[in-house]
Amino acid sequence: MRILVTGGAGFIGSHLCERLLADGNEVIALDNFFTGRKENVFHLLDDKRFELVRHDVTQPILLEVDRIYNLACPASPIHYQYNPVKTVKTSVMGAINMLGMAKRVKARILQASTSEIYGDPLVHPQTEDYFGNVNPIGLRSCYDEGKRIAETLFMDYHRQNKVDIRIVRIFNTYGPRMLENDGRVVSNFIVQALRGEDVTIYGDGTQTRSFCYVDDLVDGIIRLMEVEGEGVDLPVNLGNPGEFTMNQLANEVAKTVGTEINIKHLPLPQDDPKQRQPNIERARALLGWQPTVSLAEGLKKTVAYFAERMENLNTKTTTL
Repeated sequence: MRILVTGGAGFIGSHLCERLLADGNEVIALDNFFTGRKENVFHLLDDKRFELVRHDVTQPILLEVDRIYNLACPASPIHYQYNPVKTVKTSVMGAINMLGMAKRVKARILQASTSEIYGDPLVHPQTEDYFGNVNPIGLRSCYDEGKRIAETLFMDYHRQNKVDIRIVRIFNTYGPRMLENDGRVVSNFIVQALRGEDVTIYGDGTQTRSFCYVDDLVDGIIRLMEVEGEGVDLPVNLGNPGEFTMNQLANEVAKTVGTEINIKHLPLPQDDPKQRQPNIERARALLGWQPTVSLAEGLKKTVAYFAERMENLNTKTTTL
């Protein structure tokens, strides 16, 4: 198939492009390189079935494709709060432009939504029928509400124009090619531990997250895109139901890096969720999917990636 991946040079997008090519497809990766990096897909550029296009999804584009994976949007608070208006536009205008293209060329389209649509949840763990507890005027709402509107648009295009849609709600994902400065907890802890700096935990560290390794996530996303049957147009949670406190995560990272760490506590940011854990019964039943990579195994691969990346960055600095 001929497949479009928006945000294709990003952390998750580049892993998805890699897997789709390995499965024998032609892939067009679209990225404006705000948080995506060319180096994430350098190793794919020699493949004649891969094409990299610099484009911003807030602007229309017309391509003849069979599948569209709409992943374009900064996903970490540091980046999506940098230009909140642009973040909303990326989610909303990006969805409208990609849905318009899907409608015209009769492509199946998947929206990368997020567990952030649940906000600071009052239901635990979170099931797909929970409507969420989101502050519509908070600092995080440019991302949370942008993704909620994107889901609305997908359902309305499906109901009104019969567009063939899929919606995945992605829970915390980690792995190689994360940005070292994206402010996400896994990359933060690893980079700080490798540099011998204090590991910063916001609040008392009892808040929880569930961490899914990127290979598991990509497998689930592709399964959702290709599944047939009743109810496939409804949202599906993808994440690892293993729940860890921030304190537990910090200890796991220290163990993997092989170093003693000193923890520094800072105030909790506004609207930061206290708990986050996916209920993945729907994914199990519909896709036959569940994560297979443990946190210890995934951290080992992620730490190895960051250690090599930081060594390369240090070498470049020294050479300069």
